[in-house]
Amino acid sequence: MALMDFIKKQFIDILEWTESGDGTLAWRFPMAGNEIQYGASLTVRESQMAVFVNEGQVADVFGPGMYKLTTQTIPVLTYLKNWDKLFQSPFKSDLYFFSTRQQLDRRWGTTQPVTIRDKDFGAVRLRAFGNYAYRIADPKVFHTAISGTRDRYTVDDLDGQLRGLMLQHISDAVAQSGVPFLDLAANQIEFAKQLQEATQGEFGALGLALEKVTVQNVSLPEELQKILDQKIGMGMVGNDMGRFMQYQTAQAIPEMAKGAASGGGGGVVGDAMGLGAGVALGQVMAQQLNQGLQGGGAAAAAQAAQAAQAAAGIKPEEVMATLEKLGELKAKGILTDEEFAAKKAELLKKLV
Repeated sequence: MALMDFIKKQFIDILEWTESGDGTLAWRFPMAGNEIQYGASLTVRESQMAVFVNEGQVADVFGPGMYKLTTQTIPVLTYLKNWDKLFQSPFKSDLYFFSTRQQLDRRWGTTQPVTIRDKDFGAVRLRAFGNYAYRIADPKVFHTAISGTRDRYTVDDLDGQLRGLMLQHISDAVAQSGVPFLDLAANQIEFAKQLQEATQGEFGALGLALEKVTVQNVSLPEELQKILDQKIGMGMVGNDMGRFMQYQTAQAIPEMAKGAASGGGGGVVGDAMGLGAGVALGQVMAQQLNQGLQGGGAAAAAQAAQAAQAAAGIKPEEVMATLEKLGELKAKGILTDEEFAAKKAELLKKLV
């Protein structure tokens, strides 16, 4: 048995690796206790590289091709093993294969919002996610920095580290791009380009090349998105705060009318109370905001106080009673719809 083991271990003369599609980046050729024959055949396929490690040091790196392991093809090992004396005997060395094909569709994304500085909004917290692709560019660096002496190293073993590298450079990418947040969604290609440039140095230090970065979505947390929506609404009306408050009042009137109706009013009376209160409130607030923005000072404050006092002194019950009577006249056919609408508008003006 000992003789057979000795003979068997002398015949490792074909060295190759066929990837199994399981995401392996580095694989050590199984040679525990075995020796490689002088003149053995090494096959390195396209999208692969092979590295010999002798006595703990990277000795030779082989690209795609077929090699006969002789003193001519492995000069560094020759120097280390004194093969220049043509001592043709088996030698022991670790052989590692590396996959150099692109690792596609690796995902990156913010688990928590990332705070960045934006020239429009100041400090904002954004979320983003996308894809990236990389490959092993320098197997010697990758071996010494990452995979080491492990029998097998996979993309899953590396994903967490690479995802962290992507995320820590998001702020740098936004700053370097010079693109405001509002334009990031429309400039995702530029954002992705800057993110790739900001991160590729970190990948290079690991023996990797960052081939492609894509940004699929950029968004704000929900609470900041609401503030942004309000800012957009204000931007649509410019400095005309009166228009903005009228718009806000129009949005609130249905709810106010519903509340008035549920509080005891109904029909025409409930609608009128809700509408009148909404219009009065809108007018007063619009006047206050306009005067404040225009720097009216004490005079503007006094005018706002007078307007608020006038609004508070309105007696809507008299108007409501008249409207109710007009509603009965319309129901009996004495007033037409147009006449009722005209009278209703006239009465509501008295509320404001």
